[in-house]
Amino acid sequence: MHRREALGLGAVGLLGSGVVYGVATRSDDESGPTNPYEPLGSVDIDGTAEVVTSDDGRTAYVATTSGYATVDISDPENPTVLADIRDPLSDLSGGPLRDILDVDLSGDRLLVAGPAHDHDADLQAVLLVDVSDPADPTRLGVFETDSHIHNVFLDGDYAYLCGNDMARNPLVIVDVTDPTDLREVARWSILDARPDWEPVAPILRYLHDVWVHDGLAVLPYWDAGTWLVDVSEPTQPTLLSRIGPHEPADLGGLANSGVATEQQTLPGNAHYGSTDPTNSVLALGREAWAVDTDGEQGGPGGIELYDISESTAPQQLAAIEPPETPDATFDGTWTSAHNFELSTDRLYSSWYQGGVMIHDITDPADPSRIAAWRDPERLSFWTARQALDGESVVASSMGRHGSSPGLWIFPDRAGRQPDRPPLE
Repeated sequence: MHRREALGLGAVGLLGSGVVYGVATRSDDESGPTNPYEPLGSVDIDGTAEVVTSDDGRTAYVATTSGYATVDISDPENPTVLADIRDPLSDLSGGPLRDILDVDLSGDRLLVAGPAHDHDADLQAVLLVDVSDPADPTRLGVFETDSHIHNVFLDGDYAYLCGNDMARNPLVIVDVTDPTDLREVARWSILDARPDWEPVAPILRYLHDVWVHDGLAVLPYWDAGTWLVDVSEPTQPTLLSRIGPHEPADLGGLANSGVATEQQTLPGNAHYGSTDPTNSVLALGREAWAVDTDGEQGGPGGIELYDISESTAPQQLAAIEPPETPDATFDGTWTSAHNFELSTDRLYSSWYQGGVMIHDITDPADPSRIAAWRDPERLSFWTARQALDGESVVASSMGRHGSSPGLWIFPDRAGRQPDRPPLE
């Protein structure tokens, strides 16, 4: 067990990994078989990755690897694709935009990003789209970048990009007020606040994702931890605190094999974070695998809950364990936490082949799983999001063993999956 530490960093709080005060275990505590929990409907979409939903919960927007799609989910039993846009920006030099794994929505504007990985793509950019008519998306503007873009966040007049140049790996902030003149207004890197992280291999301090709400940015920097940054003035990001088990001395000087092992295994692996509507609770997911079939080193990562009502001094409240797996290695059965969403009192989460879950977090120090569903032989879930409040949850699956990827709609209630499939 790793000890829990709270260390001062001048005016900045630092929280190490440590003792979990509340643990939601793998045991099934959902409602009984008299309240069966099953999908309401689904629709096939090639290349499905991230999905976000409109404010009214009636439309979903999906990253599709080679493009993006809009889906009418107002009838959960019959979701319908409204527009399926492939090979966007084909008219630009180096186009089209490829490897699109993330989209984000703010009002009636959609941000589409790519490529998600560092390869030889000629075009690296974010595309801003008018989706006021979801059946007829219209290009508004394009911002080309100097690095691949794994994930993004759109918050009103500002776009927040993971600018992993494999050097400083900054958060890049772009003013999108005028779609004809998208412009960078700020960059922030952990090296600005802590230059002692520079000797650590960039892949271990990779900015994997970004979440922004009410002036607070949540930045999961993999093994360098999760950094909470004040972006109430987007042109002047300011560090508030960090959550993480490692210090630079723990990770500096590793040989290539050591870096590869560290990148896959716990502790560390800060992958995704989001807050509740009041910025009082933070959920932090860790994506991890084992490096041997015995699972003695590493294993699937779970989701931790933190009290961040005092953003300079986060306090861990609880942890949600991942589903068990017969093989926790990268080539095995994936049950690690992936993407999720918090509402006021619920956590909607995805666990790859471990399926989709809903936890009651009315008391975030004592989360209780109230629903779960999986089909590990056919489906591997990328994310889960609240759609219609109290009615439906939307989840995207990459598909497995030749089954079609797509979008799945679940009821937003407690229940138990009948005859839950084993994970063998």
